[in-house]
Amino acid sequence: MTSNHWDAIFSKQRDSELGWYESDLSQTLTFIDRIPPSESTTTFLAGAGTSQLADILLAKKHQLILNDISIEALTTLQQRLGKAGALRWLQHDLSEPLPTQTPQVDLWVDRAVLHFLLSEADIQTYFHNVTATVRDNGYVLLAEFSKVGAPKCAGLEVHRYSVEEMSQRMGKGFKLIYQELYVFTNPFGEPRPYVYALYQRLAKESNSSIISKGY
Repeated sequence: MTSNHWDAIFSKQRDSELGWYESDLSQTLTFIDRIPPSESTTTFLAGAGTSQLADILLAKKHQLILNDISIEALTTLQQRLGKAGALRWLQHDLSEPLPTQTPQVDLWVDRAVLHFLLSEADIQTYFHNVTATVRDNGYVLLAEFSKVGAPKCAGLEVHRYSVEEMSQRMGKGFKLIYQELYVFTNPFGEPRPYVYALYQRLAKESNSSIISKGY
């Protein structure tokens, strides 16, 4: 992916004109609410964009790493959220390895980023980033275009997913907690079928035990 494409979109269009814009975030929040509450949760938003999800999670006392490929999106989001100590800002293409100083996180949330990665090398690097960043017993929420979803978004081709492919790519170190097929209606009234999947990373000792049993 290139940042120029996304910078042009975020600089020229209002939130309500973005094809992935959600005025109602209950679908994503319902999945996040399945995670047991914790006194401190560090969350990585893979494509923070200008979504209100960051505001809601900040209000829920999450420590946030707000990542996006677009500096325009991050600038808009920073103007809205300010410079709270609970925020870290990162402009990064997730088809490239994350910086080595990226902190470990309890939760990785990706709504509509992964499906823009098309080459096998880019997809593998994305999942390596997940594995390198999510700590033991942490969670990963993926929400991507499903196999019956649209072939393009924002003028770009997408890689459509089944939960089976997601699980295979997550690997044996993660267990599937919950999944759901969900039809999102975009701001233009068009249906966009998604697959939502929530995973938990197994503790290393649990992972070793499972592997030793041949599962």
